[in-house]
Amino acid sequence: MRILVAEDDHDLARQLQRALEQSGYAVDLAPDGEEAKYLGETEPYDAIVLDLGLPVIDGVRVLESWRDGGIRTPVLILTARDAWSDKVEGLDAGADDYLTKPFEMAELLARLRALIRRASGHAEPLLSCGAVTLDPRRAEVRVGGEPVHLTAQEFKLLSYLMHHPGKVVSRTELTEHIYDQDFDRDSNTIEVFVNRIRKKIGVPVIRTVRGLGYRLEDPETDARPAGANGGNARRA
Repeated sequence: MRILVAEDDHDLARQLQRALEQSGYAVDLAPDGEEAKYLGETEPYDAIVLDLGLPVIDGVRVLESWRDGGIRTPVLILTARDAWSDKVEGLDAGADDYLTKPFEMAELLARLRALIRRASGHAEPLLSCGAVTLDPRRAEVRVGGEPVHLTAQEFKLLSYLMHHPGKVVSRTELTEHIYDQDFDRDSNTIEVFVNRIRKKIGVPVIRTVRGLGYRLEDPETDARPAGANGGNARRA
């Protein structure tokens, strides 16, 4: 999962970057509204942390521009302003949630997890597919209750698939969502990561859709005969 942090306070931006990366996210930084606006328009993010008091272009104008342009990425606004009118302005501009500085990092992370869950249609804090469960809060993966160790990139890839079950996800889309903009991206490594994840979890939940990409499916559900429970079994 990939996050844009638009914050002009260098120290705070780096703190946010470290905390987010430790939680399993790829992170891009924007120090002003102009760069934030450009990145938000050209890069596919799963969520955005946006300071309202950005230089060059303020955060509200940036957010309005995104929403006017049809960008629906979840946005958590940060503000040092105490006036309720500033919070209302940010929410009316299209923000999904807000935090007032100073804030606890744990709360920011929890709010981001909730925004990303809602955006992908999940209500529960734990993501599951068959015997596989992923805990975004602890950046942990378990199979049948037993912990499985994944590298940072493997966790990011599985997390993205777990947030989008049943959807065919291309290698390009995975590459765009597990690497930050400064990373030397190589979509060929996606197949390597998928094969490693398959071996580690030992459960066939990641299906290859030839020529298109990958799809996360519960093998037990997929194995049911057509018409079971009133529906048809999906086929890769």
